[in-house]
Amino acid sequence: MSGHERLRLVVLISGSGSNLQAIIDACAGGTIEGEVVAVISNRPDAYGLERARRAGIRAEVLDHTGFADREAFDHALIERIDTHRPDLVILAGFMRILTPISVQHYNGRLLNIHPSLLPDFQGLHTHRRALEAGHTLHGASVHFVTEELDGGPVILRAEVPVLPGDDEQTLAARVLEQEHRIYPTVIQWFAEGRLRLDSTHRVLLDGKWLPGPVHWPAFQS
Repeated sequence: MSGHERLRLVVLISGSGSNLQAIIDACAGGTIEGEVVAVISNRPDAYGLERARRAGIRAEVLDHTGFADREAFDHALIERIDTHRPDLVILAGFMRILTPISVQHYNGRLLNIHPSLLPDFQGLHTHRRALEAGHTLHGASVHFVTEELDGGPVILRAEVPVLPGDDEQTLAARVLEQEHRIYPTVIQWFAEGRLRLDSTHRVLLDGKWLPGPVHWPAFQS
């Protein structure tokens, strides 16, 4: 993106939208040189839609239950997203597994944040699984989306300690604080033209291939 252009973001949600709010705030405060042009939810009761409306952002519902299968939903989703001409599509608590149709259509322009230190604990219930496994470190990861569920190349990770007495709720809250920091950071890297995904699914940052994810300072408050 040039210095005269603002990154156009479409954010997909299914729930409360706390990461969406962090992105909206970062755009408003200039931390992200971009704007959220639309928020789309597959659930009509998602509170993130209200967050979008309060910020004056177009809020739309595309209910997946009205479609015969995932492919039909994804075709409709692509059509809906593309009306907003996004530079980048952001998954922010979007609880639908995208088919290859969507992933390929937005290749290199589709980001997700996952509440674990990927590749650990792909999928659901990450905090519970980290506690059950006895891990002393947990965290969040921002990655490009590929056809493998939570398996795309990781760009930035943030670690948090697992403390004595933690349960799923306390650990999740600590991880969420870091999510709100690292997601806007990665989006701004993309806005500045510093970040891209090459044809072999390797991450380039500042023109250099990343041998592994960048690490947010551990235990940052």
